[in-house]
Amino acid sequence: MARILVAEDEVAVREFIRRVLELRGHEIVTVGDGAEALVKLNRLRFDLLLTDIGMPNMDGLELALKVARDHPDLPVLMMSGYAVERRRATDLAELARGLLQKPFSMVDLAAAVEKVLAEPVAG
Repeated sequence: MARILVAEDEVAVREFIRRVLELRGHEIVTVGDGAEALVKLNRLRFDLLLTDIGMPNMDGLELALKVARDHPDLPVLMMSGYAVERRRATDLAELARGLLQKPFSMVDLAAAVEKVLAEPVAG
């Protein structure tokens, strides 16, 4: 299955995502913010970045901009519970393959991840 990097500052949400995706057979690496995500991205290869938009140190949009520049083949799936953040992400839609609205169910999470993983890599 896929190796997925999850960048989410809320521990409970991060652990929920980890458990759901591990049950689906994926290898999950978790971090608490965008800065930590960049460190992991420079050390390991990932098939997907699942990132919250609102995080300390470096938010998901800034992270997605850096990923688009430095790891252009890595698909990004964003998530947010705030309308303002979702609007910002919509304005920068070319950075991500999708936007998962919080709160989401196990089924919604799994379906969004599988959809992005099934899409061919743009190139």
